[in-house]
Amino acid sequence: MLDLKPLDKIDPGTALADLNKTKLSAVQRGLAICGYPIGEVDGLHGPKTRNAFAELVSDIGHGNPAIVSEDVLNYMKAQKKELTAILASPSSTEEEVQAQIAAMFKFIGLPLSTQIAYGLATTQWETAHTFKPVREAFWLSESWRKKNLRYYPYYGRGYVQLTWENNYRMYGGILGLDLIGDPDLAMQPDVALFVLGHGMKTGTFTGRTLEQFVNRKSTDFVNARKVINGLDKADEIAKIAEHYQSEA
Repeated sequence: MLDLKPLDKIDPGTALADLNKTKLSAVQRGLAICGYPIGEVDGLHGPKTRNAFAELVSDIGHGNPAIVSEDVLNYMKAQKKELTAILASPSSTEEEVQAQIAAMFKFIGLPLSTQIAYGLATTQWETAHTFKPVREAFWLSESWRKKNLRYYPYYGRGYVQLTWENNYRMYGGILGLDLIGDPDLAMQPDVALFVLGHGMKTGTFTGRTLEQFVNRKSTDFVNARKVINGLDKADEIAKIAEHYQSEA
């Protein structure tokens, strides 16, 4: 998982546009794990990749936005190492999962206590207060899901409900996992954790990001529900978030 080995074969100073598909896919994967919205890992030099790369270069304050510098390569490798440690940390108890979520949010660029509180509240609600990955309509049978869910077998799984084939393909490409062939991999705690943090940071689920509603200037726990699922149960989740924030 999180294979960035092709980065080692990139000569610093190479133009982004000159990378072959394998190397550019690794750069795209590196951008994604750093929290930049690149869409699907496809090895193509498209506008999403160019924009995300330029944003990363600007954020770290080093280099030309069209050139893969040594600083960029080292940054991606360091971020991969940090993320790997977070995903591998213990997740057996509710307290351990909460600590993982806090670490993931800080890593992905959602470090505010209010943002972490909303991530915890969302996870608590979406998992029926278990803090364990769940399947969509988990109280019903697989045969029911197959018969009634038009996006089967790519129904909701995880801490938040990763749904639809295109999203399974996207996260499979980012993580280097065959989520299309085995969608149940989305039930792994490390996969579920990455999807939660990355999705709320980049707007995977609805096009809305958590930062739009919860940031340094504003804390709107009610409308933050739009990041996941419209305003369904928004008030209930907001109250849970307020509780976590009060304990921060």
